Amino acid sequence: FVLPIGQAKVERAGTDVTLVSFSKMVGSCLKAAEALAAEGISAEVLNLRTLRPLDRASIAASVRKTGRLVSVEEGWPHCGVGSEIVSVAVEETFDYLDA
Repeated sequence: FVLPIGQAKVERAGTDVTLVSFSKMVGSCLKAAEALAAEGISAEVLNLRTLRPLDRASIAASVRKTGRLVSVEEGWPHCGVGSEIVSVAVEETFDYLDA
């Protein structure tokens, strides 16, 4: 088994919102995507797989496609991975964000 370093994986394709996570929380995102699908919302689940280097291109591409971002993690609310994920959205996809 080989895990590509710095390359995120789309675990579930979607068009309405991007859920970005890593590790254990990816499972929670997949469950949330199922619940959202029952409400008619198509959620894309992006598994970062590695944090350093962070796959900024995959995050940006997904947010450009969906127009919305939810960062899901168990870490710190400040200066954590979520802060980095959101900074990618603000720096690279701000004009694409719908909400």
